[in-house]
Amino acid sequence: MQLKRNIDTILFEWKKSHSRKPILLRGARQVGKSTSVKAFAKQFDYFVEVNFETEKDIHVFFEGNINVVNICEKLSVYYNTPIEAGKTLLFFDEIQQCIPAISALRYFYEQLDELHLIAAGSLLEFALSELPSFGVGRIRSVFMYPFSFYEFLAAKGETKLLELIKIGKTLDAPFHKKLKDYLRIFMIIGGMPEVVAKYIAGEPLLEIQTVLDELQASIIADFTKYKKNVPSNRLNEVFEAVVAQSGGKFNLSKASSNSNHGQIKEALALLEKAGLIYAVTHSAGNGVPLGAEINDKKRKYLLLDTGIFQRILGLNIGQFLAQTDQEIINKGTIAETFVGNEIIKNSNPYTQERLYYWHREIPSSNAEVDYLIQKNGQVLPVEVKSSQKGSMQSLLLFMKEKNTKGIRISMENFNSLQEITIIPLYAAGYFLKTS
Repeated sequence: MQLKRNIDTILFEWKKSHSRKPILLRGARQVGKSTSVKAFAKQFDYFVEVNFETEKDIHVFFEGNINVVNICEKLSVYYNTPIEAGKTLLFFDEIQQCIPAISALRYFYEQLDELHLIAAGSLLEFALSELPSFGVGRIRSVFMYPFSFYEFLAAKGETKLLELIKIGKTLDAPFHKKLKDYLRIFMIIGGMPEVVAKYIAGEPLLEIQTVLDELQASIIADFTKYKKNVPSNRLNEVFEAVVAQSGGKFNLSKASSNSNHGQIKEALALLEKAGLIYAVTHSAGNGVPLGAEINDKKRKYLLLDTGIFQRILGLNIGQFLAQTDQEIINKGTIAETFVGNEIIKNSNPYTQERLYYWHREIPSSNAEVDYLIQKNGQVLPVEVKSSQKGSMQSLLLFMKEKNTKGIRISMENFNSLQEITIIPLYAAGYFLKTS
């Protein structure tokens, strides 16, 4: 089952442009990169898929001096398929297995910019880190993530509900309830394409939990590929520590009993590079850019997917579905994980979005705001709260100190309270996007 993704629109616009850079699809494993490219290929007369992992013989074509026309001629003969600008989509899959092919991408733009070329790979960020330069300015990176909540609604055919969300006004009670019900499901299953496809196809939630377990197992199996001298059990231990410590500043001392701080930091960096976790870094929040005033000793971490998150957390999905709105938003910081993921998934696809939060540590006067976003030249504090009864002391304190407005994300309907805009949890992605 092919489900529509946001990347489809990006690829369609790229196809129409007259002079185009090769696209390098980046993102964690199993987020749908290859599937989206193969679906996009149906818009072309010809499709040539080069898999550098299974077809090692191809590597020799990229050795020595790079002549793009010669490479295309050899690939055309090898695959017995024409490679013609405007008619053929050339796809380099698992390109991380052939470093010279990554280096060659820039020459396709310089020598044959009429050709449609897309490259992608698993654990690609590790290969890119080995290159001093891979053609910045001549290659267009596009970042992919698991399904956002809006992509999930679109997959369910709920385009009218999507339109209502974007209006941003108080919804009638039946629509508000329906969106909250969808949100509960989405927070349980997450946005990994295989899982979403099975849910859309009618698979029971219990069966989907098994698929999530298999995905988790495949993620752990990949740990051996990250770095030769880093034990996979250390990566797994730190990976699970991210879940255990979610919602608060990451404590290195509690992450592993068998590793020192340097080793734990290295494990976190590898997991982040693999796209499995996102760092949320403290910023003073005095102005834009938020990254100018960070303290990288204060960091929280989020998992890339609420479905995998809840499986590691051991969430009882039956109880979760029956819980009140307030219980859901406070359950194991799953709501905060959801919001952080939605900010990233709805950000500019051509850059890597960074997440920030604010934390003031003063004896007897600690304060923390879940997220800071920069929008229209302003810094806006965002808190994920259960209801109007939820304390907003930290949010109000930040607003007063920085003379700015605030945003509260909750299970409430659209509303406002003085200088605070109240946004339903299901609308977080659309209204918190920074681009």
